Amino acid sequence: MCLKHTKDKEKSLEILNDGFFKVFTKIHLYKNTGSFEGWIRRIIYHSIVDYFRANKSKKAFVSPDELIYEAVNERVTDKLAVDDLFSLIHQLPKASQDVFVLFAVEGYKHEEIASTLGISVGTSKWHLSNARRLLKELITRRKERFK
Repeated sequence: MCLKHTKDKEKSLEILNDGFFKVFTKIHLYKNTGSFEGWIRRIIYHSIVDYFRANKSKKAFVSPDELIYEAVNERVTDKLAVDDLFSLIHQLPKASQDVFVLFAVEGYKHEEIASTLGISVGTSKWHLSNARRLLKELITRRKERFK
């Protein structure tokens, strides 16, 4: 997951180490709800976000194809900074955001997401569809604002 966002092995190892440090120091906060693996993935995901926030002068750019092309179902030609993409994703409603990240960013299948979040497969698909629609609107508004 770290390599998907950084494309740099050293940076991804740094982020991963930071994430596992957080896992080990916060293990007492795990409440045995949902999967343990999902809880760890969420911490690693937040470590990725934290890394890019802390290193704004070293922004890594990824094309929308890599993270959200599938979600918006159209090609956006501009490249967005990773933290801009995360910012858009964080504007989604919580449940749709969780499903989107698990599906589009982390590569889970709907069955795995449903099991992890304690929802039905159909609900998982609806949240993904909702996230795609909302992201498309957010990206369109952002592009229009910068024309």
